[in-house]
Amino acid sequence: MRRRNVSWLLGMLVSMAAVGIASAQTAPSSYDDTLPPIRDLAPLVVSGIQPGPGLWKVRKGDHTLWVLGTVSPLPRRMEWESREVELVLSNSQELIEPPGVHIDADLGFFGKLALAPKAFGARRNPDGQTLQEVVPPDMYARWLVLKGRYIGSDRGVETYRPILAAMELYQEAIEDVGLKQGGVVWPVVEKIAKRHKVPRTETTVKVMIEDPKVALKELRSARLEDLDCFAKTLQRLESDLGTMRERANAWAVGDLASLKALPYTDQNEACLRAAAQSDVLRKRTSDIEAQVATRWLGAAEAALAKNTNTFAVLPMRELLRPAGFVARLKAKGYAVEEPQLPGAQDVPEAGTQTP
Repeated sequence: MRRRNVSWLLGMLVSMAAVGIASAQTAPSSYDDTLPPIRDLAPLVVSGIQPGPGLWKVRKGDHTLWVLGTVSPLPRRMEWESREVELVLSNSQELIEPPGVHIDADLGFFGKLALAPKAFGARRNPDGQTLQEVVPPDMYARWLVLKGRYIGSDRGVETYRPILAAMELYQEAIEDVGLKQGGVVWPVVEKIAKRHKVPRTETTVKVMIEDPKVALKELRSARLEDLDCFAKTLQRLESDLGTMRERANAWAVGDLASLKALPYTDQNEACLRAAAQSDVLRKRTSDIEAQVATRWLGAAEAALAKNTNTFAVLPMRELLRPAGFVARLKAKGYAVEEPQLPGAQDVPEAGTQTP
């Protein structure tokens, strides 16, 4: 089982509250006890070198923002290699990095080391309660089945808050079925940009925790409304691992029709709500969701005004959902085109890069 560093706990809560709430898909409102039992999944079909999906285009006159949509998790044994991305990015004047939130505290190495015990304590339930004591009996029975399947006999997780126990379980489960949470797409994009000396624009919103000691102390005694997050994570692992695999495979082979058609049940909305509504965050952040959107959309519009070609990476949900970032650009009058069939894109010709 993974163990996180000292800044992870507050960083996780802020990141979840910031990026995910605007883009979380609607999850089922209640647990359905008619869901099928856990089943063994067939081996992943997709492996080896895969092209991924085509690129979206956002246009303003003869200026184009090319957008790669990503999903997570993806097949662990695949290697992503896109000739289209290589060609477009190598002839772009700018790379807009994905939106996100970076949490930091001015502590230094020894300060972080001193806070480590407090961080470890903050991930546990207040008053030393165990999961069995804070979740309903029927929910705990389902947790034990999934824990035995994907985590094993580790007892430490039994002291975690429900939201953190759910995250550990989710990570272990997707790895067990041959998926991985990250590290497939962005490292390749970074390498291409570096090789072709493409300037990068960071869109991450940085949040400085001015009082990390006080924040961790408050978090240790605070209760989070996270039972809904815990329940929906169990539900997703009981019923949706097969769909996650199909979605990952569809992205790998560039099957946009399947990506649109696959049902998207997600525990994130409930987990994000639990994080965002915590008093610890509400006192120290100011509408991070709006800041993230403003930062990315501002970078995109500035790039469309000055560059012939710009390349960007966004979560696929921001390309597909009606209120996503690309839909907001379309509402402002920019032309938006979905990917064409493989090989049909009017990618920029080599040598067209402008200074």
